[in-house]
Amino acid sequence: MKDKRILFVSSEVVPYLPETELSSTAFISAKNAHSKGVQTRIFMPRYGVINERRHQLHEVIRLSGMNLVVNDIDMPLIIKVASIPKERMQVYFIDNEEYFKRKAVFTDEDDELFSDNDERAIFFAKGVVETVKKLNWAPDIIHVHGWMASLLPLYLRVFYNDEPLFTESKIITSLYKRGFDGELNTELAAKVKFDLSESDKLQTIQIPNHTNILKSAIENSDAIIHGSETISDELVSFIGEKGIPVLEYEEENIKESYLNFYAQILADK
Repeated sequence: MKDKRILFVSSEVVPYLPETELSSTAFISAKNAHSKGVQTRIFMPRYGVINERRHQLHEVIRLSGMNLVVNDIDMPLIIKVASIPKERMQVYFIDNEEYFKRKAVFTDEDDELFSDNDERAIFFAKGVVETVKKLNWAPDIIHVHGWMASLLPLYLRVFYNDEPLFTESKIITSLYKRGFDGELNTELAAKVKFDLSESDKLQTIQIPNHTNILKSAIENSDAIIHGSETISDELVSFIGEKGIPVLEYEEENIKESYLNFYAQILADK
């Protein structure tokens, strides 16, 4: 795996957000790959709860400045970067004042999902791809963590399917038990349709609940990792129908098992 390129895209990453199974696993998998000579890039949203001064985030002017279209509206893309202390690993933050300035992550003070979480997920997916294009950095593997990042496989496979930078990229999605109750904005599929036109893959997200968002990621991925010990039976069955490689949950040997799985997926080309 030495000198291979892995793009880690996560809803959450420590130390920028509190430690959870998702945020810790995203960090550990990237850190271990980096320590083994793998070239890594980490992307996450720049939520307003992240202390920019403490974590020394700074804007990358050469990457910022473009607009992304979300539901026929131009939204400015701001890219910030920081280095994880002691690891010499760069983390890129996708930022936009309207979507990510608020001092919260997914829910408001009443613990209700933000009504624009759907647009935030679209903006994040497109922002990651456009930034990687500007970096001209072709990843061998794209490893997706968390539901806020789960539209990325769909966009890569349909909207950006002709982008040569990602032609050889393998997409791996990690599934976690923790998600959200209820649904995102019911207009999610219609907003994605603005980019994807008449793709039949929009049917999966017509009802935008947590399970269906993950199903969309699964059907557009090359492989799946169980990031939690327990995954819903519905998702397990869905993965089985797709017949793609699966790495079962690992608690003790996550570092080596992930690296071995990456190598296996690349060898299956």
